[in-house]
Amino acid sequence: MGPKKAGEFVNTHNNLIQQLGEVNELLGSDRLPLIYEGEDEFKDRTQTYGINEKPADYLESFSDFINKQINQSAALAVVVNKPKDLTREQLREVRLLLDQHGYSEAILKSAWRNQTNQEIAASIIGYIRQAALGEALIPFDQRVAQAMQKIYTLHSWTPVQRKWLDQLAKQLTHEVIIDHEFVNRAFANDGGAKSLDKRLNSHLDEVMATLAEGLWERVG
Repeated sequence: MGPKKAGEFVNTHNNLIQQLGEVNELLGSDRLPLIYEGEDEFKDRTQTYGINEKPADYLESFSDFINKQINQSAALAVVVNKPKDLTREQLREVRLLLDQHGYSEAILKSAWRNQTNQEIAASIIGYIRQAALGEALIPFDQRVAQAMQKIYTLHSWTPVQRKWLDQLAKQLTHEVIIDHEFVNRAFANDGGAKSLDKRLNSHLDEVMATLAEGLWERVG
């Protein structure tokens, strides 16, 4: 409206400021919090999953959603068919798609825990592949450990190189995309990907490719 018209509007509606103050008081704030003077009583604690009240129903709807969307989303198809080729941008696209339909990683983890009584720190890729392929849902750090066993047999690594590989595995437990951006960030204080490649006798690309492939080999 601009300051002039806004001023005219306030002058014409002279009760507006008072009404806004009353609304603000009803809403409460840090300065004027709402205070309930009655007694609290714990009734029940439940968790619902959108329109699905039971975790089993939620997980079933997630599976249905994934299988219907595979042919609609190229990024989702990569997760299911060629996870080793998944890019950072495609992963963001998949996360956004799932979040928009109520299937965040946190809620999926909660539903799985409540349904199976198992606390499994699987990645979002693991949940998707379990829904689409029936693949066993295993902790992501276990996948990393299994993939690293292949890395250790690639070459006769020196003890120092093994320590650098162990550091790479440790960093990988917080990441599902293996690329130079990840390595540069994880080893920023040690010279990044270029420096790590030198320490591994120019085998970094081979290591990353083997890791990407080994992480998502079919299990179960």
